[in-house]
Amino acid sequence: MPSVLLSTAYLPPVEYFAAVARYGQVWIEACETYQKQSYRNRCTILTANGKMNLNIPVKRGGDSFSHNLPISEIEIDYSENWPVRHFRAMEAAYMSSPFFVYYKDEIKDILYGGEKLLFNFNLNFIKLLSSFCGIKAEFHLTGEYLPATQSKGSISVISDPGSLLADIPSGCQEGDIIDLRYRIHPKSKEPSLMKEWGKEKPYWQVFSAKQGFVSGLSIVDLLFNEGPNSISFLQ
Repeated sequence: MPSVLLSTAYLPPVEYFAAVARYGQVWIEACETYQKQSYRNRCTILTANGKMNLNIPVKRGGDSFSHNLPISEIEIDYSENWPVRHFRAMEAAYMSSPFFVYYKDEIKDILYGGEKLLFNFNLNFIKLLSSFCGIKAEFHLTGEYLPATQSKGSISVISDPGSLLADIPSGCQEGDIIDLRYRIHPKSKEPSLMKEWGKEKPYWQVFSAKQGFVSGLSIVDLLFNEGPNSISFLQ
């Protein structure tokens, strides 16, 4: 069974966790240069007025005072109290959902924890949300950056990962790596992976009566509405 290579992401979308559940052995890209306008510091929730993006501000750094830094070195900017805004937005959107009350405290703990680095902050959430979903997966960090080398349809495959797996952890098998770093992106023109894998199906949402089913949202939308049953929409 191949592994999957994913970018880091803030409260990632449902399809991200469908990939985690599908492959089990997960490599998180730790050596790329930070990319703006992506899920790396953005998530999307559903409010009474439709979709809302929640963005984490990050600090500029380096000699050029830019964001052109390795993703593992990007620092979160706490000059404004965005964690409170994000939690209040989720609270307003999902307070009436069946499972918000069961997950909110642990989510709030990470939001308010003051983690300095965006990469570590995201990884804490990815592991927590995977456990909430009931996904059993092993997470590893890449050792170097590799460009996509081969394409199978709309999905790239790295068939010769080289030093990416130089320090291969116990239980992780060598072989093809399914590269979804560029596929799971807010500006992707490809069909959603949920549709491609035949897993795209509606679930009850707080504002379904008003808006119908809305896809392309953060995993928290699925969790707050479906709770332990979330895994049935991912596997």
